[in-house]
Amino acid sequence: MIKNNWLKRNLKDKYVYYVKKKNLRSRAWFKISEIQKHYKIFKPNMIVVDLGAAPGGWSKYASTKIGKKGYVIAYDIKKINPIKNVICIVENILNINFINKITNYLGYNNVHIVMSDLSPNISGIASIDIPKSINLVKLVIKIIKNILKIGGICIIKIFQGNNYEYYIKYIFNMFKKIKIFKPNSSHSNSKEIYIIAFKFKFKFKN
Repeated sequence: MIKNNWLKRNLKDKYVYYVKKKNLRSRAWFKISEIQKHYKIFKPNMIVVDLGAAPGGWSKYASTKIGKKGYVIAYDIKKINPIKNVICIVENILNINFINKITNYLGYNNVHIVMSDLSPNISGIASIDIPKSINLVKLVIKIIKNILKIGGICIIKIFQGNNYEYYIKYIFNMFKKIKIFKPNSSHSNSKEIYIIAFKFKFKFKN
């Protein structure tokens, strides 16, 4: 039944239509485009890290905004088809050694933007899906503390449910300002929202 509902919903979805018409990688392109329109986060020469990047919609969009001297590093357990001005790395961010690997590659606190559209495999059962989403958010927070510059920006997807407000407050304590945003391109019945956090305050200490 869940699969049938998904098929019916996508047949009527204008964003699915535009993904095909414009030859985009996914509907996620529209979500990050809306975020940029509202908050103007991407600027030339930035270093951007995209966590859980496949199939590459956010990375490709970011690459069009940061110019030739900026670059995007896209991480995913799945291989991403090449994108101009994007370094695609096949890596499982759930791996216990991932933070060591990414800091060895990028150093500490050198990244302008960390963005995460990570989502667990959705079962359709909130009591299962929301805790999994929260665990991904906790992991992204750990990564942010290690690689984001002072004054940097993060974008994190989180699902509304038990304890999600705690993590919004936790992230707020790490930044000077946060915004909560639900793009029009998100499904209306989806519990996903995005935390856009500005001016990172934390600095990693060796």
